[in-house]
Amino acid sequence: MSNSSKTALVISAHSADFVWRAGGAIALYASRGYAVSVVCLSFGERGESAKLWRQAGMTLDQVKTARRDEAEKAAEILGAKLRCFDLGDYPLRVPDETIMELADLYREIAPEFVLTHSLDDPYNFDHSLASRVAQEARIIAQAHGHRPELTPVLGAPPIFLFEPHQPEQCHWHPNTLLDISPVWDKKRAAFETMAAQEHLWEYYTRVALQRGVQASRNSNLKIRYAEGYQRLFPQVTEELA
Repeated sequence: MSNSSKTALVISAHSADFVWRAGGAIALYASRGYAVSVVCLSFGERGESAKLWRQAGMTLDQVKTARRDEAEKAAEILGAKLRCFDLGDYPLRVPDETIMELADLYREIAPEFVLTHSLDDPYNFDHSLASRVAQEARIIAQAHGHRPELTPVLGAPPIFLFEPHQPEQCHWHPNTLLDISPVWDKKRAAFETMAAQEHLWEYYTRVALQRGVQASRNSNLKIRYAEGYQRLFPQVTEELA
């Protein structure tokens, strides 16, 4: 069945976050015909590019260019449309103008669901800020008084918080496990565009395998690879099974 009119939105603090944490969901829904938009608020040029900074003569602009190139290649592999802001990291600062722009993007694409960071992350304030921004922009897009001349007011797309690097420290509890086995090869290929963070390739492979085991134990399915998500709002349904 074609889902060519359906959309999804991913809001990522840095240029690699969407790959490690949500690359499977992006590839899976893109394969189902969804138009998946990924927003990167920064390139992760200061705090998440140590390998690049170890090269002699490296400059900030060169790091940004390299990280943008990686993100563009990864998004192409996963089947997503990438939009990069350049808001800095360590620290990331998001002006009101950007929040309003994101609210307009919500209105424009009317996503079926949104993926973003955990609410808390004591190791990376940029991540929790990106989560807050994703939520605030959604709320603004739901307001009847915001840009009434734009497309219709946003409904209530569910928000799923993807897995942080150290979930136990981030008060993050997975209550949704998504089988990404059919698109694992795409996610792994997207990993491998992220040369600046090669040390994470095997780590997030192990995470996917672990979530796959948990997904199998919580279902009647044989699942090899999975991603964990925390649903932010209650699920509204007419059926419990």
